[in-house]
Order: sequence, then C-alpha cells, then structure tokens
Amino acid sequence: MTTPEIPCSSISLEQRVEALLFSSERPISESKMKTVLGIEDEDATKQIKAAIESLNDTYDKNARSFRIERVAGGYRPLTREEFAPLVSRLHADRQQQKLSQAALETLSIIAYRQPVMRAEIEVIRGVACGEVLRSIMEKRLVKIVGRAEELGRPMLYGTTRDFLNIFGLASLDDLPDVQGLVREASWKPAAPPEPETGESLASEASPEAVSEPAVETQQTLE
Repeated sequence: MTTPEIPCSSISLEQRVEALLFSSERPISESKMKTVLGIEDEDATKQIKAAIESLNDTYDKNARSFRIERVAGGYRPLTREEFAPLVSRLHADRQQQKLSQAALETLSIIAYRQPVMRAEIEVIRGVACGEVLRSIMEKRLVKIVGRAEELGRPMLYGTTRDFLNIFGLASLDDLPDVQGLVREASWKPAAPPEPETGESLASEASPEAVSEPAVETQQTLE
C-alpha cells in the first residue's frame, strides 16, 4: 500500500498541523508531527510550535470555543473552560462513570507520591484500598511501575499517560503544589487501616488482580 502524497505547495503548515490535531483522539507529540509532516530539519520543532501559536492567535481573535493545548507530552485541541458546563450536559449520560470520592483520594495519593506501595496508600487513607486500586487500574489511570526493595518486594504504583491526558496535564509538574500536605498526612493517619482477610491480601499478588493495563489504549473518563 503506497502512502498518499501531501500537496505541501498549496497547503500551509498551519493547515496541516491543524488537520493532524483534529483527526487524532490522542495528543500528538512534536516528534510524531515532524515524521508525519516530513519535516526533519533543525528548525522543525520551532516551525511546529510557531504554527500552533499562529493557530491559537487566530482562534483567540475569532473568539473560538477551543485552543490547542499541550497535554501529556503532546498537543491536542481542548474546549475552553467556560464551555465546560455546556459540554457536561452533552455527556450527561456518562456521569455514572465518574470516579468515586475514594477513587479520587487514592488517585491523588498515587499522583503525588509515586512510585508508592499499596500499604502506604492505606496508611494515608486509613482504609483498605484493594478494590479501589483495581478500579482505577481498569480505567487506565494507574499502572504498576516496579517493585519496592522491601520484604516481599511489594508492587509500586504510578500514574499513566492517560491520567495526564484525561486531566489535561502536560506533565506531573503541572499538578497543584500540595505535596507537602500529602506528605504530612502520610505520617499522621486519621485511623489505622482496616484489616483485610488473608484472601484479600493474597489477591494483590494474583496476576489477575494486578495485571498492568495497556496504557496506550485510549480511554475517556467524564
């Protein structure tokens, strides 16, 4: 199968970049755009960034409802904040898929303290989190990133690229600066974690319970 030629002479770089971004369900990195666009010279990255800035200037001047933003190591068009209530109404039928309070708390701890052991999460929250942890792993928000150098080599958890994508973050550096609060909470738990049965504790070591989800699969969460 031959690759179709791109009529570069009649189409501007801004138009080509815009076409790529609006045709993708996931953020597109600069390196991927360079490959697809066929521009590999030294100034390719600067050209792409300039094209995106030009597009955003046009959107701003024309009061469009969206802009191109940097998310999860790439770029994608995002609706402006002021239109969030309207968009939420469109997707009202998906409200059941929202994260529970327990899931949000667990996800926040992992995001700020990663890589983190399940035992640490349970000390901070004061309750067992096996089911909640499995739930956010199924949603492709959390994955296993390794094992701790402690007795039993417990698994370590961290967030995924989908987590950045869904929450509109370019990187973990964009998280709100509350790490000190989370760190303090870890040393002052409100209550000891609820005990689990031998069966539930064993489930963490079960391949079925901890199989790492494929992070590259697109998941939406609204």
